[in-house]
Amino acid sequence: MFKKILIANRGEIAVRIIRTCRDMGISSVALYEADDRGSLHVRLADECVLLESTQGYFDTTAILKIAQDTGAKAIHPGYGFLAENIEFIRACQQAGLVFIGPPLEVMLAQHNKIEVLQRVTAAGWPTVQYSADTFEASEGEAVRAAADRLGYPVMIKSTHGGRGRGAYAAQLAGQVERMLRRAQTEAQLVYGNTRFYVEKQITPAHMIGVQVLADAQGQIVHLGEREGSLIRGNQKMMEEAPAPGLTPAQRADLWRTAVEIVRLIGFRGVGTIEFMGDLEGHFYFTEIKPRIQIEHTVTEMISTVDLVREQICLAAGEALSFTQAEVQLRGHAISCRITAQDPWRHYMPSPGVLRRVRLPTGHGVRVDTYAYSGCAVPAQYDPIVAKVIAWGDDRAESMHRLQRALSEIALIGVATTLPIQQLIAHHPEFLRAAYHTESLRRDLPEDALPPEHARDLAIAAAIVYARRNLAGQPSVPDRLQSGWHRSSRRLRE
Repeated sequence: MFKKILIANRGEIAVRIIRTCRDMGISSVALYEADDRGSLHVRLADECVLLESTQGYFDTTAILKIAQDTGAKAIHPGYGFLAENIEFIRACQQAGLVFIGPPLEVMLAQHNKIEVLQRVTAAGWPTVQYSADTFEASEGEAVRAAADRLGYPVMIKSTHGGRGRGAYAAQLAGQVERMLRRAQTEAQLVYGNTRFYVEKQITPAHMIGVQVLADAQGQIVHLGEREGSLIRGNQKMMEEAPAPGLTPAQRADLWRTAVEIVRLIGFRGVGTIEFMGDLEGHFYFTEIKPRIQIEHTVTEMISTVDLVREQICLAAGEALSFTQAEVQLRGHAISCRITAQDPWRHYMPSPGVLRRVRLPTGHGVRVDTYAYSGCAVPAQYDPIVAKVIAWGDDRAESMHRLQRALSEIALIGVATTLPIQQLIAHHPEFLRAAYHTESLRRDLPEDALPPEHARDLAIAAAIVYARRNLAGQPSVPDRLQSGWHRSSRRLRE
């Protein structure tokens, strides 16, 4: 087992990895940029090193050197950044460092998502419709031609991501170039890569992922499925496990298909087999996520398996510590993402300082976050500030716990999506588990500022105005306190 691991990430996922390392008796090395020196992962790690390069977390040369200088034997990429970067994985291997994720040969086999789709199609499993090629962001005409062949709507997807960051839907041909530019900007920021492919969009749909683990000895285990169909734009807002709308037969079929796809591709490590389902109950394979996912926490809550621990053990060459027969999925878990974005201003980034943070606790409640009172929320990173996860014996109990947790949490100092998550937690379709990918688009319009919220903002603005302009002791500008203006009158003309 490794004695020291370097974590090539930041924020809540870095904190999450550090805590598992501590549980395993492994020393951790954190990386940070100057604007992020006060982040919680920097405070919790055994060692921390400044990334001085302007490339930050994409500077593979600097990261490898830091790993060697600190004596780390393995690098955990978290998600985003370098998590699916083939060249970085190859560089780790050449430097004698272990990449905590699928080995290089496995990543090479599944990295081309078009080839994976073709292999799954040839094996007889239904897949989404997709373009025959991948494209650079500069190939706008070729992307549009591929979209025209598939028929609209389509999803323009980064080869390094999924349906989240770096993926945008084009409803009409005239939207393709604009969505491609958006996807390019986001994919470059998150993945450092701007290659794309086009996928026929199923809408409305259910987004289902089956969590899988596979070791070098050939053992494959699944930990059930989760659903992330409550989305705003292309970003998941809530996830839950198990998926509430599946029949026992559908659930068993998805589990079996996921394991067979893992065997077909030869996947090793911790990953997710993703499916899209239509409202008629048909499911289509879309891709393999060969990394830890943001929503992995709901699977951990119902399975009690520490997925980061399993990642580390598998990367060290160990066999899985349990068999499929030993897996017990119990209860229900729901997770929501709170981001530093202003929902009343088109979800603009909301950097700043969190002056006061109060996190919910209690039985069945978990919060993954880097936030604490006084911490900075930088503008240049993924906007996730916290994930609030609630577990219960059944869906109703987990839902009530989530509602309670969202009423207790306080994040004061920057605008966040907490008010939107509180609305979603009481959304009728969410309560009935009758939602799909279009539910929030229809019922939660952009900038839907409630009247009571507008009233409160007006009152707050009036109080601030009164304090600034109606003070009993008027303030004197600094430039007038030196007395130069009085002396100037005595100067001769």
